[in-house]
Amino acid sequence: MRFVLACWGSRGDVEPSLAVACELSRRGHDVRMAVPPDLVRFVEAAGVAGVPYGPAVEAFLNEDFVRNLWSKFFRNPVGLLRELYGMPIRHWDEVNATLLSLADGADLLSTAINFEPAAANIAEYYNIPLISMHHFPLRPNGQILQSLPSPLVRTGSTLSEWMFWRATRKTENTQRHALGLPTATRRSPRRIAEHRWLEIQGYDAVCVPGLAVEWAKWNGQRPFVGPLTMQLSTESDREVAEWIGAGPPPICFATGSIPVESPAETLAMIATACAQLGQRGLVCAGGTDYGDIRPPDDIKVVGPVNYAEVFPACRAIVHHGGSGTTAASLRAGVPALILWSSADQPFWGNQLKRLRVGTARSLTATTAQTMVADLRQILDPEYAVRAQHLATQLTKPADSISRATDLFEDAARRKAR
Repeated sequence: MRFVLACWGSRGDVEPSLAVACELSRRGHDVRMAVPPDLVRFVEAAGVAGVPYGPAVEAFLNEDFVRNLWSKFFRNPVGLLRELYGMPIRHWDEVNATLLSLADGADLLSTAINFEPAAANIAEYYNIPLISMHHFPLRPNGQILQSLPSPLVRTGSTLSEWMFWRATRKTENTQRHALGLPTATRRSPRRIAEHRWLEIQGYDAVCVPGLAVEWAKWNGQRPFVGPLTMQLSTESDREVAEWIGAGPPPICFATGSIPVESPAETLAMIATACAQLGQRGLVCAGGTDYGDIRPPDDIKVVGPVNYAEVFPACRAIVHHGGSGTTAASLRAGVPALILWSSADQPFWGNQLKRLRVGTARSLTATTAQTMVADLRQILDPEYAVRAQHLATQLTKPADSISRATDLFEDAARRKAR
């Protein structure tokens, strides 16, 4: 069978789809991926054919409104939403053209969160199944914010969907008319639900207590498969393992794909916190270039590492709260401090606090003093005990990939019959 997986976003957004693509390919299927231009080499290095999809992601991640998304939302929500909605509108035609060509003759099309409505229209045009890949609870639910009543949270999520629909409706219907599809009168998530297309949840239900019960009415349309990660080895893994083994377990600082605003200030804050706590620090640079900044002797700065190998050897993990990094910290059974700034990061911070396996704070409100206080909190042995217990309840990486791939195959076979 032939599968097309479309995914626009950072490496952390692309990796879940790539994990499934690799397994589909291993099982003998014809698999192609549409990814940002600057990640085509990443998917091809894994053995999957890739084509450019949408704009380059690196420039987007460097934009200030992405780095400080939530702080800008609270200052000027309307202005921020206009910026966010503007990106898919600007690239809708380009995305449509890519998917129209790539999905011709496919048995199934998959999409991640970004550009999901455009992909849904292509699946409808070719009359093939669509699978949406969600790495956090995207659809309206009452579990996102425990500090507010569930009906209010659910209403707010529904309103957000409706606002996006209103902002993009004209552009979407232009695409649909060009494809010969009828005018859409309902937002895309409702149409996806009516088609009974799968919305795979790439995280474990235990990490969002109450959500599986709330969504039971969807009768398996939103299956939980666990985090989809590839646990890729890097050139730094052996060096890092040797450094960790040469002393007490360090605190790991993983800064993610979005570059920090001031690398020098960030490293100085980390060094101050580690010195006050008497801990070693391992800084895993993602999209941040720390250049020639020389850290203290008990702080080591490295590039990308295999979180599955490094995190279990650490005392605590400080990270940005991306879905993939959060999953890696939970699977490692190590307490975490999330310093969030964008997208779904504050949601995962809230969940760690709710599960009492970590804590969270806005990155813009973080200082060396708050970092020390937050780390002292999660270094309490009870946090480690709870984190280790939760880790035993999570789906194993290979099982997550196998479950998701089975769902892809089953959906395509049902269509074939």
